[in-house]
Amino acid sequence: MGDGDPRKELHQFAVPPPWVPFPSNLGLPPFQMKTVLGYDQPNLSGVSDSYRMGSVISACDVVAVRSCAELESEWLDLLRELYHKPVLPIGLLPPLAPVSGEDDSWIPILEWLDKQEKASVVYVALGSEATPREDELTELALGLELSGLPFFWALRKRHDSVELPDGFEDRTKDRGVVWRTWAPQLRILGHESVGGFVTHCGLSSVVEGLNFGRALIMFPLWGDQGIIAKSFQEMKVGIEIPRDEEEGWFSSKSVAQTLSLVMVEEEGRIYREKAKELSKLFGDKDLQQRYINDFVEYLQNHRRNRKD
Repeated sequence: MGDGDPRKELHQFAVPPPWVPFPSNLGLPPFQMKTVLGYDQPNLSGVSDSYRMGSVISACDVVAVRSCAELESEWLDLLRELYHKPVLPIGLLPPLAPVSGEDDSWIPILEWLDKQEKASVVYVALGSEATPREDELTELALGLELSGLPFFWALRKRHDSVELPDGFEDRTKDRGVVWRTWAPQLRILGHESVGGFVTHCGLSSVVEGLNFGRALIMFPLWGDQGIIAKSFQEMKVGIEIPRDEEEGWFSSKSVAQTLSLVMVEEEGRIYREKAKELSKLFGDKDLQQRYINDFVEYLQNHRRNRKD
C-alpha cells in the first residue's frame, strides 16, 4: 500500500512483494489485509497513515528499527537498499527484570502457578488495544477447554459486551484461571510452569515471551501483528492458529490442535526448542544494550549544527 507500492489488488499482498530478493513467506491472507486497509485511506488530516509514514521516512536522515542483525540481517540490509539511507537497529529492547517483592495480584497467581507441572501451563494474553470478536473469543475459550491443558488467561476486556461462553469458567476451574484485572506478565512468563504463550503478536509481547523461551501460539488481530506472526513462524519458535484465509474464521478444534502441537506433541518439539534457543539472543542484555549505545553514539556523532 502507499504511493510508492505498485501493488493495488488485495490478492497481491498474499505473497511477498517483488522487491524481496530472498525466500520468505511474509505475505498476508485477505482477512488480515482487510484489517490494515484503513492505513491507506485518508483520515481527518487529509492524508493516509501510509502516506504520512512514507513522507517521514523520505525526509528523515536515519531510520531506527527495533531489531538486531543477529535476528534478521537480510531484512535490515534490504531496508537500507530501499530507503537509501542509514537503517540502524536499536536492539530488541528486552524487558527489565520484574520489580522484586510481592504485591496483592502476584501472590495468588504465584500460588496457583507453583501447583502446576513444569512447562505445562498455557499463558493467554491478547493485549489491551484490540479485542477479539464475540465469536473469536468463544472459539478460543472452547479450544482451551477442549485441549485439556492448564491455562492462565489474562483477560482485560475493552468492551463489556464480549463475554466468555456460558459455563466455561465453571467447567475449567480445576485447571484454568481467568484473570480479569491487571496481570504481572513478566513474572508469569518467567515462571517455570509456563510452557507456551497465546499472543496477539504485538512486538513487545513477542519479545517478552521469547525473552523467557516460551513457544508462541500466535493469534494476530490487526495492524502489523500478522506480519510479525509470519516472521516468527518462519523462525519456527511457534505457529499461528490456522484460519480461513478469506474471512478469518477458525474453530475450537483448530485451537486445541495447535495448543497440543506446540505444548506437548513430539512434532512440535522444534517450536519449544527453537524458542529456548532464541531466548539466548533475546535475553542477552549486554548485546542489546550495545545496540542502544551504538545508536546513541551515532546520533552524537551525526547531530546537526543548530544553524542547519
